[in-house]
Amino acid sequence: MKRSYLFSLLLLSPLFSLGQTAPAPYGALPSERQLRWHEMEMYTLIHYTPTTFQNKEWGFGDADPKIFNPAKFDADQIARAAASGGFKGLISVAKHHDGFCLWPTKTTSYSVASSPWENGKGDMVKEFMEAAHDNGLKFGVYLSAWDRNDTRYGSKAYADAYREQLTELMSNYGELFTSWHDGANGGDGYYGGKNEKRTIDRTTYYEWTEKTWPIVRKLQPNAMIFSDVGPDMRWVGNEHGFAAETSWSTITPKSQNGKTPVPGEVDGSNLPTGDRNGQYWIPAECDVPQRPGWFYHAVQDSKVKTPNQLFEIYLKSVGRGGGMNLGLAPMPDGYLHENDVKSLAAFGEKLRLTFAYNLAEGATATTSNTRENHAQFSTKNLFDGDRYSYYASDDKVLDPSLEITLAKEQTFDLIRLRENIKLGQRLDSVQIDIWENNQWNPLTRATSIGANRLIKLNKPVSTSKIRLKLFAPVAPTLSDFALFLEEKSDFKFNSELPNKLDKKEITIIHADKNIRAALDNELSSYWETTLSAPGYVEFRLSKTYTLTGMQFTPRQDQKHTGTPTKYRVELSVDGKTWQAVAQGEFSNIKANAVPQHISFGSPKQAHYIRFIPSENLSGDKQFAVAEFEIFTKE
Repeated sequence: MKRSYLFSLLLLSPLFSLGQTAPAPYGALPSERQLRWHEMEMYTLIHYTPTTFQNKEWGFGDADPKIFNPAKFDADQIARAAASGGFKGLISVAKHHDGFCLWPTKTTSYSVASSPWENGKGDMVKEFMEAAHDNGLKFGVYLSAWDRNDTRYGSKAYADAYREQLTELMSNYGELFTSWHDGANGGDGYYGGKNEKRTIDRTTYYEWTEKTWPIVRKLQPNAMIFSDVGPDMRWVGNEHGFAAETSWSTITPKSQNGKTPVPGEVDGSNLPTGDRNGQYWIPAECDVPQRPGWFYHAVQDSKVKTPNQLFEIYLKSVGRGGGMNLGLAPMPDGYLHENDVKSLAAFGEKLRLTFAYNLAEGATATTSNTRENHAQFSTKNLFDGDRYSYYASDDKVLDPSLEITLAKEQTFDLIRLRENIKLGQRLDSVQIDIWENNQWNPLTRATSIGANRLIKLNKPVSTSKIRLKLFAPVAPTLSDFALFLEEKSDFKFNSELPNKLDKKEITIIHADKNIRAALDNELSSYWETTLSAPGYVEFRLSKTYTLTGMQFTPRQDQKHTGTPTKYRVELSVDGKTWQAVAQGEFSNIKANAVPQHISFGSPKQAHYIRFIPSENLSGDKQFAVAEFEIFTKE
């Protein structure tokens, strides 16, 4: 009786199937919520606050709630556009750094309840939630820890209020797939009219692990928590949307200056790559705005990412084992510009057509070794469409070879590989050869396969046979092999470009010989100098022009020395009498080093321009610029 019962248990066990033993798990493993996140692949992040109405990238926290009154707010249009792009989720920026809450919170009066929108009775987070669900999308929220409006910021009272806000969001908007937090914490702000800089100890102030994240775990146990250190998904370390060529889902977060790694206080050197055999499963989320900036700016209508650009991001985010988080920016009226909508739809179509037909369908494969010579681990599992069935070798065979014969000769330029990550990220690398001219020739190789690896070839190739060589420290568990041909996309925007003044008409005076790098139309070059008193860059134009604005592009070498964060611009007709026409901050320029447009408001006449950087990232008198542009009305 006991022997029969034990035998029945062995038959039912996932590790024992007629005596067949699955490979032991290897290293850090994903949780169930992380598995579901990997399967989502893509989602969107919606930035829409009073900052939109101020035409800024980061709000200072001083906007009057009365300006928040969208004439045609349409959450359904936004969610529908995201769904057309193939995205599976929508995250509402419920509160950005300006502190304005898109729901009627009990914690502050600085919210939609104090705005004219819906007569102060509206709840924009709820409308985004309903629109997401109506369009088949999962819903999540972002709650900025930094609050440039709240006079309590920096005190225990604010940290408590922040957790109250998080509790409200976790409690009242259905099941959430993510709770999103970034590392922007402390700095200049309005702070209830104080207009000062405030700093906090990021390692202790929010009590992330002790008090804050437990709120999410209790109220939304299936929600992925994002920050630059996890705990469920990590920032990829840039805002281009690209993970590194080798990007492990496992990582051991590094401390900064010996302090505990927390949001905004982490050594980011290993964020793009992760760590082979890292302590935790914390895959990379690749966040990137659809436009150069996260908030809407009319001057960027012609700079919306094209379907081909979005596809490249997909290959270098989802295709490198991570997730793709695309920022969408509604216009002040409360819906997406037609360029954003059309590009999303065209990207979704390109994605659908590219992956509609697996060119490896009907293929067969032979191998040098199959685990225990059993069908449970055979090469047939590579072609069944199940990402958790898998081919495996015996424990002592760490470099098996698989020969794949296609149903017929195929032409392809994309190869997809997946591991059964329920058993860990096991493969170190894969070598791929093709049969041509009656011999095996090397085609490509890849590392860090993980949940999803898309290998884009330089050009399409044709063959009927492919060979895979797997290399791992333990028995590999390869779950998927597929081939595709990228669908071509020809897409154009409706746009009106601003008039740029010819660089030949611009002279930067009192500058060294390297100044030409600032006006050479080459973003790869840059001018770096020390600005002596009074500390400005002065332009002399060939004649007096009617100007509408200018553009500053920071250095593009991923270094920050001399990159300004605050500026002022002055104009003059005679070079003696000067008028200040613009001042502000280059918000988020460290993480997102894109061209910074400076509007002069109404058109202004000028023969001379002074660009005055008042603060920079390196905290010294250095100044660096990749390129200046000046815009005219003519």
